[in-house]
Amino acid sequence: MLTGGPGGGKTAVLEMARRYFCQHVAIAPEAASIVFGGGFPRSEFPKGRRAAQRAIFHVQRALETVALENPKTAVVLCDRGTLDGLAYWPGSRRSFAKEFGIDCEQELQRYSAVVHVEVPALAWGYEKNGVRKESVSQAQEIDQRIARAWSGHPRIMRVSAQAGFLDKLAYAIELLRGELPSCCQTHLHALPGKTS
Repeated sequence: MLTGGPGGGKTAVLEMARRYFCQHVAIAPEAASIVFGGGFPRSEFPKGRRAAQRAIFHVQRALETVALENPKTAVVLCDRGTLDGLAYWPGSRRSFAKEFGIDCEQELQRYSAVVHVEVPALAWGYEKNGVRKESVSQAQEIDQRIARAWSGHPRIMRVSAQAGFLDKLAYAIELLRGELPSCCQTHLHALPGKTS
């Protein structure tokens, strides 16, 4: 599973993973982008934030289910995981677990590994986009809350915000590749202008 605050570079890593890894590595897209990109309203108020996180949690679970049921899928690479919602939840870890009827320790075990791509400072290339609205300082605060949400995971790996963009990308891909079975570490997709 790939995680990190807004603007950390997850989208670029996932695009590279899609091109680099074999066809048996399914990519579950970011649930929040689907929810907000589909028109779900953003709210700064607690009830609205809880409503958004409920939608995101259930879309995340559904995306994972769909990816896993495909018989061609050997590994699912998720753009964020269910506990990322803790970084946006207007309440405690306990209230989050109660809301979704989960045990956070068991939820950590849903994902075999966590690769956290840290958010860069402005000088290192943070940019907003159409769905991402946070300032650099807000993105870094979210990044820290995400780190706390996953801190109990036994296989958490970090991609430093201090690295240059291409170095971050290459390092993240190598970390992910190391978590795949050897048969999935090779590109099996046809590249434009080439056959496989």
